[in-house]
Amino acid sequence: MIAADLTTRNDRAGEHLQLMRALARELERAMRAIACNDLHDLEDSVASQKTLAAELGELSDELRDATLNQRSACVDTIDADLMREIRRTSAELQRLNLRYSILLKYSSRSVELMAALFNSFRGQIQEASGARLKCQTWSCRM
Repeated sequence: MIAADLTTRNDRAGEHLQLMRALARELERAMRAIACNDLHDLEDSVASQKTLAAELGELSDELRDATLNQRSACVDTIDADLMREIRRTSAELQRLNLRYSILLKYSSRSVELMAALFNSFRGQIQEASGARLKCQTWSCRM
């Protein structure tokens, strides 16, 4: 019984690792899509990210619950090499997520600036509220 549980837990942990790797690939794909201005690929990647994140959440909950139930047996149930690989992949995923977040932040700011520029060409400049210098223009704020 314990051997079957160990095999199942290692299989589930391996599945978790594969989902994490797939999510990392999707983050890289989304960043490439942003860099190439490929909206279709970005939208497709975001949809895949949502699906993978949901699957990872469910699997993580299952693994956590199984671990809590087996604590009374005092058995380490996931292969040590597999756990090291999961931790390494998790760290890489965190680095990618940070890069992705920064890219999205700066891309959003670029879009705001371009929208303001286009609006200024159409004569729809909105002045900022609050205290400011009289000679401030849109180009000075950049």
